[in-house]
Amino acid sequence: MGLDVLSLRVAFVITAVIMAALFYFISFRSTRSAYSRWWCLSLVLFLAGSSGFLLNGTDHQVWANPAGNTLTVAGCVLAWAAARSLRTTVRPLRLGAVPVLVTLAAAVAGDPAHDTWSGGAVFLLCMASLFAVIATDLWRLDRGDPEAAARWLAVLAALSSVFYVGRCGGFLAWGPHSDRFQTWFGSQPTILLNLVFLIAVCFTMSALSTEQSLRDLQRRATHDALTGLLNRDGFERLATAELARLRRSRSSGSLLLADLDQFKAINDTQGHAVGDEALRRFAEVCMRVGRSTDLIARYGGEEFAVLLPGADLDRAAEAAGRVADALRRTTLSVGIAMPTVSWGIVAIDPDRTLEELLLAADQALYDAKQQGRDRVVRR
Repeated sequence: MGLDVLSLRVAFVITAVIMAALFYFISFRSTRSAYSRWWCLSLVLFLAGSSGFLLNGTDHQVWANPAGNTLTVAGCVLAWAAARSLRTTVRPLRLGAVPVLVTLAAAVAGDPAHDTWSGGAVFLLCMASLFAVIATDLWRLDRGDPEAAARWLAVLAALSSVFYVGRCGGFLAWGPHSDRFQTWFGSQPTILLNLVFLIAVCFTMSALSTEQSLRDLQRRATHDALTGLLNRDGFERLATAELARLRRSRSSGSLLLADLDQFKAINDTQGHAVGDEALRRFAEVCMRVGRSTDLIARYGGEEFAVLLPGADLDRAAEAAGRVADALRRTTLSVGIAMPTVSWGIVAIDPDRTLEELLLAADQALYDAKQQGRDRVVRR
């Protein structure tokens, strides 16, 4: 004899409780990864949503059913955040509020006191859309062992999306109480599919959380915490490899050193918080103006290093000018202008080491300071 819907819902709730506990105590507390954190929160919302559906057929259905729909969609949004965290630091919570609010409005606008499927079409469409974007973000990961696990999870998310599209179509074509809908897209097959998806998440959690934690540690070791740019060690490693590539391909390139003028005066008169803001603003402008192939680093204090592959001295000077122009239009939070910048630029010579290029760029930067600051000196 098959399990009834109530038994399946109870089983789903118990599974969600166990998995949330496992994720928190085994995965999140050991790795502190964003992926496991988002999934723990997601399971809490799935658990709350499923608990709301247990009150169907009672006097509490009027609020519990819309709450169940809304919390389930919100849980799917946080599952999207988990998938997104594996490939970017962007958190889609603002955009994710749209399906949550739409689901709530559709459920309340119907007759939730008497209709367990109030707002059902909107709910199903939102679930299908969210599973689709989860599958897309997981599939876009780079190849590798942990990423291969994510791709299996992406396949399951895609199948879930297809299933919810079918549920929505069946809901509109046959109605939620028809035998065909209940057979193919009713509560029983839906709960079973969601159980399979959660179990798959459990099996991939360790690999994905550990990989994310290792990448985070690697980034901290090679990037400056204040500006998000490469730090000195990270820049030197990547720049050395890039110089070797430029030598092999006999391509041009330029190395720039930049220094914020009169930076000590800002720290002394406005405080270190404003000085830190100036450093961050300079980094933001460089990243916005620069290309994805450029290497940009906070080399030390208020000094920055930039490697521009494929750029001769003229193009490097133009890039420095664009940064300087953008900074002149930038004002710090205390109402003062950004400090000006002095630049030293050298063309990449295949016979010179990185250390020799940095020494030459530093001499050009010194000349720019001696000539009155806020200028570019080539060497």
